[in-house]
Amino acid sequence: MIAALNGAFEDISKAMRLHRVWIALAHEDIGDQHRRTTLGPLWLLVNYLAFVGTFVFVFQPAGKDAAGYAAHVAIGLLVWFYLMEVMSMSVSLFQREESFIEGTTLPLFVYVMRLALQSAIRAGYAIAGCVVILLLSGPAVTSSWLWSGAGLLLILLVTPAMITVFAFLGAFFPDSQFIVGNLLRVGMFFTPVFWVYNGQGGVQEYAYHWNPFTYFLEIVRLPIMDGELPIHAFTVTIVISLATWAIALLLLGQYRKQVIFII
Repeated sequence: MIAALNGAFEDISKAMRLHRVWIALAHEDIGDQHRRTTLGPLWLLVNYLAFVGTFVFVFQPAGKDAAGYAAHVAIGLLVWFYLMEVMSMSVSLFQREESFIEGTTLPLFVYVMRLALQSAIRAGYAIAGCVVILLLSGPAVTSSWLWSGAGLLLILLVTPAMITVFAFLGAFFPDSQFIVGNLLRVGMFFTPVFWVYNGQGGVQEYAYHWNPFTYFLEIVRLPIMDGELPIHAFTVTIVISLATWAIALLLLGQYRKQVIFII
């Protein structure tokens, strides 16, 4: 285990020294995805606003329950779309990077950081749209919003670990690409992305309390919506993040040299 951890830290250290490589590759990815389009990467913002507007129009409750619903959905979709993209793109990461892995001696973590930065850039456009919606929909700007920023930072910090775990999962079990995609599509309805939990029982109670994604949403949402520090949600997400990093380091240290033979 010690040898595996040392190997993982060595790979990560080499990748960090090559930061210019994965930064350039990530920016190239964003540019290639929107080449020759009129709006370019601004389509990311348009897509996000279109989704938020659609959910608010279709699912907004009537009466007093409508207050703050736009902000609720805007934050929920921001975090959920980011997590969904990271996980769904990660399971096929090593297959997409097969030519680079076979033809270069770059550390494996370079490809992890390439996807992490690409996802962060894409999320940046959604964050800009989310801020506009929040300012227009009514939640007062308070110092508690800083905790929401801390929640976003925590999600960004665990992103490379999530990518590593799901990338190895996809390498060892190619069918997981379809399994993860299907589970995420269904999981959106079992996560309080667009529905509001008000203490009701039944399926929603279990979906709220026993769904780990709930807590990733709430560390960003509750400081803005309720003006409070969600200590329990932060505790759960920190524990999940540390566990994910531990698994990622063990996988990276143990199998980073075997990936080329697996894919």
